[in-house]
Amino acid sequence: VRQEDTVARQGGDEFILLLPEIAHPEDALRVANKILDAFQHPFVISGHELYVTVSIGIAIFPTDGNDHGALIQNADVALYQAKEQGRNAYRLYTPAMNAHALERLDMEAHLRRAIEREEFRLVYQPRVHVLTGEITSVEALIRWEHPERGTIPPGQFIPLAEETGLIAPIGEWVLHATHARLRAWHEAGLPPLRVAVNVSGRQLSTGSLIPVLHAIVRDCPGAASLLELEITESVAMTNVEETLAVLRDLHAMGFWIAIDDFGTSYSSLNYLKQFPIHALKVDQSFVREIPGDPNSEAIAATIIGMAHSLQLHVIAEGVETAEQLDFLACHECDEVQGYYYSRPLPPDDFVRTFFVDGAFTTNVPVG
Repeated sequence: VRQEDTVARQGGDEFILLLPEIAHPEDALRVANKILDAFQHPFVISGHELYVTVSIGIAIFPTDGNDHGALIQNADVALYQAKEQGRNAYRLYTPAMNAHALERLDMEAHLRRAIEREEFRLVYQPRVHVLTGEITSVEALIRWEHPERGTIPPGQFIPLAEETGLIAPIGEWVLHATHARLRAWHEAGLPPLRVAVNVSGRQLSTGSLIPVLHAIVRDCPGAASLLELEITESVAMTNVEETLAVLRDLHAMGFWIAIDDFGTSYSSLNYLKQFPIHALKVDQSFVREIPGDPNSEAIAATIIGMAHSLQLHVIAEGVETAEQLDFLACHECDEVQGYYYSRPLPPDDFVRTFFVDGAFTTNVPVG
């Protein structure tokens, strides 16, 4: 920045740059680009190269505010817009952002009350053995039934929950609700069925996951063998050593562990072979393009072959057509999941649809 500019730390990881006497708004954009370029290079700390990203919100006097309070507030609104749109970028404030910010604050307030008001529910999607057509496991997926807005898709509230830290109590609710469903099915005389749940990065990093699971296992010693914990590839690789320590604890407790969305992030095979995991899930972005797209076909086939060579189970998600199922069967994928068999269903509907003659099975012809 120039000699007459001011750089100040507002608190935490937030900083303010005050750029007086700029001739045009484009001058602020040039400074923002210089900052983004500077952060492309690693910081060397104690011999380690650390990469840091920066998100920037820009407000300009007098268009975006007549005093420092309004300017800081509107720059903050633009900052959150930069974060929501992928981070490591800048955004100029626009009045439309305020409406978005107010909507976001309103949703956050409702989200904080959703657990105590029992607005969440779980739906269940079967995972089917490719060769036999038997249901071998099921994934529990969260839905938010808002009293005024109706069903809010996970894609709209899970990112907000991650950003605000609310994902930890929501994740804990999912674990307890899944445990309760397992017990209910057991008491109803249904055969055991492994249920998969998603685990967030915040649950891993805050240490809140292990105590919750210990409590579930104490209450029901057999629960560990029936609970599958899915961790996305990107989360697993964010802090490898920390992830490895948690996964070893979970493995020792007897939980099934799967790496979700595999192939969408960068994984070191050296780390992958160290993870005490049982399964890889082929991301639906690859399944969607098969057959027909040679690159997606090659990636899916490679993931299946590599996983089997590591003695890992393979699950493909997003299967919607018989052609996709045939391709995966030819490449010896173990299980598939997707609309070809069923949309996620409420628990009672799931049992009515797929519990036949004492077993969970599907009526859809295989292959």
